[in-house]
Amino acid sequence: MIYLSALTLGLLGSFHCVGMCGPIALAIPLKTDSWLIRILGGLIYNIGRAVTYAIMGAVFGLLGQGLVMSGFQQWVSIIMGAIMIVSVLVPNLYKNRFDTEKSVFGFVGKVKVGLRKLFTQSSHFSLFLIGLLNGLLPCGLVYFAIAGAIATGSFYSGSLFMFVFGLGTIPMLLAVSLIGNLITLELRKKLTRVIPYAIVFIGVLFILRGLSLGIPYLSPPEKAMTIPVEQAEETVPSCCH
Repeated sequence: MIYLSALTLGLLGSFHCVGMCGPIALAIPLKTDSWLIRILGGLIYNIGRAVTYAIMGAVFGLLGQGLVMSGFQQWVSIIMGAIMIVSVLVPNLYKNRFDTEKSVFGFVGKVKVGLRKLFTQSSHFSLFLIGLLNGLLPCGLVYFAIAGAIATGSFYSGSLFMFVFGLGTIPMLLAVSLIGNLITLELRKKLTRVIPYAIVFIGVLFILRGLSLGIPYLSPPEKAMTIPVEQAEETVPSCCH
């Protein structure tokens, strides 16, 4: 259920991504030999983005895992879910509190320089690198997915959550890369209005998961959620010990 929510967030969020990442998707240097080669190139670029998301998910999932090992698994899930819901219902609460653009401006500038260099090349490897760098650009939807990765409370689950989210964004952005902007701005605006509802829904899922109401798959009992310390330690990569 959690991974299905990640896929849903990716699918719906991709309509928002058309406005944010669409220009990059349109500009990627796809070879024009044949449609098969173009599709392969588009997939390689998008897989690169998904890989970056998976790495981010692993890092933040590891953070959540540390909280789980400290005995805060239920609270992590509840708090992350609450943050998702509050950020949608009271968007002005966090507005101007953190100037993301200024704080990461230097980093984003370097990423864009790297992208410009890669756009001059035309190879599958450069397309993959473009995708990797594209995944590093600031994006509100990615932040929501990161909150979900933390709430999974696991290095591997967090990585998979973010990877599935990335896969969900592929159909729309792949279509944009291949045949341009398929939908009108007005229709895209209508579709993106659904995104806040999806975020609230995912937030509710995480809160229910943390409450451990004994509902199979949706809100498993506390014992089913708890990871023994020994088992949790085994899931941490050896480099992190």
